[in-house]
Amino acid sequence: MWRVRPPGIVRALALAAALAAAPDTPAVPTPTGLQSEVVFTQYAPLAASAELLHRLLTPLAAEQVKGMLARSTGHLVEQPLDLAAERFVLYVPAAAPPQGYGLLVFVPPWQDARLPAGWSAVMDEYGLIYVSAQRSGNEENVMTRREPLALLAAYNVMQRYAVDAQRVYVGGFSGGARIALRLALGYPDVFHGALLNAGSDPLGNGVPAVPRAELFRRFQESTRLVYLTGEYDAVHLAADSASLRSMRQWCVFDVDAEVVSRTFHEAAHPQALSAALQGLSRHTSPNPSKLSACRADLDQAVSSQLDKAEALMRSGRRADAQKLLLEIDQRFGGLAAPRSIELQMALNCDPAVPEDRSRARCEHAGDPSPADARRVAQNRLPAR
Repeated sequence: MWRVRPPGIVRALALAAALAAAPDTPAVPTPTGLQSEVVFTQYAPLAASAELLHRLLTPLAAEQVKGMLARSTGHLVEQPLDLAAERFVLYVPAAAPPQGYGLLVFVPPWQDARLPAGWSAVMDEYGLIYVSAQRSGNEENVMTRREPLALLAAYNVMQRYAVDAQRVYVGGFSGGARIALRLALGYPDVFHGALLNAGSDPLGNGVPAVPRAELFRRFQESTRLVYLTGEYDAVHLAADSASLRSMRQWCVFDVDAEVVSRTFHEAAHPQALSAALQGLSRHTSPNPSKLSACRADLDQAVSSQLDKAEALMRSGRRADAQKLLLEIDQRFGGLAAPRSIELQMALNCDPAVPEDRSRARCEHAGDPSPADARRVAQNRLPAR
């Protein structure tokens, strides 16, 4: 951990190329400088509702959404947003680096789309495009607005400008940083680093969800995290400490933590931002032996817990099995799938329930209790 002093008193993995590749020749005019009220027009496959469910919720929470929709007349809309109604702020340095621009997709806690004071010079220094959406602050729904807005911003910028896919980052301040971490976990094929400015969460509590194994392995191997928090911001420094401990426990080793001297809970000033971006560029591949051993321990822990849940179910202790299975889903998320889903479906298909009542429940692993339904609703996607 090192300190920065302020100036004076900052769908499917196969479809990843749809977000990560920019055209050789931009198809539309590419103005530079600060642009407000920007309208984007292109929808990204990886921002579709089904993909958001798959990547950003725990497997049983995603199945609960599917189950609730199956028992109703609704279905997921293909895309959760109408881009014609959305506005973004965009800053593009005048000089494009030879290898292409970098990109920082910023998730704010506030509602307006703004470039924080002094950040334009830092974007120029690192050849980074900055993009942020209006109405994507803390009061907005996470899965219907904040996350898809960030993904669509990334996709559209990369269609308009020549972007170096290895320098695509997601960041945020305060509550926005917590969303940035969720996106980095769920979309390691898009974002190769995350700037967490005074906002973070530990893994293993359900939010953010640990993604499916293939995504999480990629996150462990290729994503760099930089934590950036003020020296006097005690609450968020404590949150960073908990998050950093959990990253080590979950085999995420490419991390850096920076403390901004003599600051409270505030967006990074330009000098701190510059140091953090420099830190993001220092990706370090994990030691293969250390990563392999850590992963083996995690796999063993997941298997052991799933074995216990299955044993409880087979012994007739269905309520205990259900309780444990939900705990497994919250802690291990996608690492427990697909076995967690299979066990949940087996629990739903209770032989004591007449076939005509159980059939719909057997088709999905989701049959939430009221408390579980409320938890899923916090991340709800629109149906029609």
